[in-house]
Amino acid sequence: TPPLRLAAPLFVPFFQCALTAALCLGLSLGAACGPPCPGLPALRLDPKVSRSVLPLSAVFIGMVTSNNLCLKYVGVAFYNVGRSLTTVFNVLLSYLLLKQTTSLYALLACGVIIGGFWLGVDQEGAEGTLSWTGIFFGILASLCVSLNAIYTKKVLPVVDGSIWRLTFYNNVNACVLFFPLMMLLGEFRTLYHFDKLGSPSFWGMMTLGGVFGFAIGYVTGLQIKFTSPLTHNVSGTAKACAQTVLAVIYFEETKSFLWWTSNLMVLGGSFAYTWVKGLEMRKVQEDPNVKSGERNETGV
Repeated sequence: TPPLRLAAPLFVPFFQCALTAALCLGLSLGAACGPPCPGLPALRLDPKVSRSVLPLSAVFIGMVTSNNLCLKYVGVAFYNVGRSLTTVFNVLLSYLLLKQTTSLYALLACGVIIGGFWLGVDQEGAEGTLSWTGIFFGILASLCVSLNAIYTKKVLPVVDGSIWRLTFYNNVNACVLFFPLMMLLGEFRTLYHFDKLGSPSFWGMMTLGGVFGFAIGYVTGLQIKFTSPLTHNVSGTAKACAQTVLAVIYFEETKSFLWWTSNLMVLGGSFAYTWVKGLEMRKVQEDPNVKSGERNETGV
């Protein structure tokens, strides 16, 4: 933020990842000393497991970094539209990686999302607040969010389905990957000259953010484990709706009718896509004669 003038967008998620890994380890050790808790397995760093989780960690870093950079260049209210293409990337990646086709109605819903995205970009430009750099990072964030959900589902068997272990390994890997990137971008030099580095209030807010990051990451993993990447992305869209309204109220902004229309198109398209996929999944479950390829397609 301008009062802080801390131009270190990688240091913040690095600190949050380090705190999350420390919290996982600390709570696990605490559970080991007390009554056994099946939800908190003992944690030890296995290099083989760490390497298997590494692809997810790389995508996770891309997601966190691009999210932060998008938020740096666009307003909180536009943030939802700026990174609204996650569902579209889900469809595209399902076809490119899994060779799974998508129904016409689902594609039409994606078309509504894309239309809402472009209308939102147009309205930001009309208000003079458009940042193409922010749009680029928003699109990149959408891609990484989609990949993150897919890889989370894929990597879970490596950690025996334990979200606790996955959170630990993912954040340890992320810390290791963040370190050279921070050096490359000169963030250690920025931190050295940062005048609030010794401020208790600064570290208090950083720690609070890290605790929230830990909670969000754990709940996200649970949601993907027990539902699907699609369900997680759609619930994220609902969260973004509340976030947009709160941001407009908090910052006392005035938005045009078309600006709100773009948000409604994004949200409506996302929920329409979910509704269509839900109907298709129900049809698959009720019809035992559906081909296996169709079963896989509707389960994404």
